[in-house]
This record gives sequence, structure tokens and C-alpha cells, in this order.
Amino acid sequence: MSYNSNIEQRIDFSLNTFPKDIKDNIIKKKMFGGLSFLYKGKMTVGIIKDDLAVRVIRDKMDVILKNEFVRPMDFTKKPMKEFIYVSPEGFETEEQLQEWIELGIEHAQNKSKNSK
Repeated sequence: MSYNSNIEQRIDFSLNTFPKDIKDNIIKKKMFGGLSFLYKGKMTVGIIKDDLAVRVIRDKMDVILKNEFVRPMDFTKKPMKEFIYVSPEGFETEEQLQEWIELGIEHAQNKSKNSK
């Protein structure tokens, strides 16, 4: 498994700022050759090498993909739906990282709500 453990520490720190009902429902799981953070069993963000992998709701994908540090997640050699990679330059600050985590949690909450 290859992922940057410094990013893991930054995500852990960021998640501690979330409300208890969110942070208490986050688990870590080895996925995609890296580490993923799941909210109620749904992937939110992950770390693959030095990149952030983020789940994004479909309605926001076109806008998010216009970000210069974002590209489609092509883990399977073709773009995966509602998944993106963010290069390290796209989450240099804690505020930037927090925004990506919030997008990932939004996706998981949306999926959980729609599956009921």
C-alpha cells in the first residue's frame, strides 16, 4: 500500500473539526492501493500516493473538473463516475483540504439519503 501518511494525519486533524455525528461515522479502509475514509460505509476521500481521491456529486463534476489541479480518477484506465484526483498543489492549505473533505462527505450523505 502506497500513500502519504502526512496527508492521512492532515485529514485526521481536519475530521476532528467536524460535528460528532460525522466524525464518529468515519472509518479508514485500504482501497485503490491507498487509504480511504468512509462515512457510513461510503467513500468520501482517499489518499493514493501523494494525490487526494475525492467523491463528488454528479451535479458538481463539470465545475470541479475545471480546477487546474483536478483530473478524472482513471484508476481502471478509464474515468470513474463521481471520482476525481486532486494533485498536492490543490490542497496545500488546510482550508483547501477541508473543502475537498466536505465535498466527499456531501457525496456520501447524498448517497446514503438516496439509498433509503
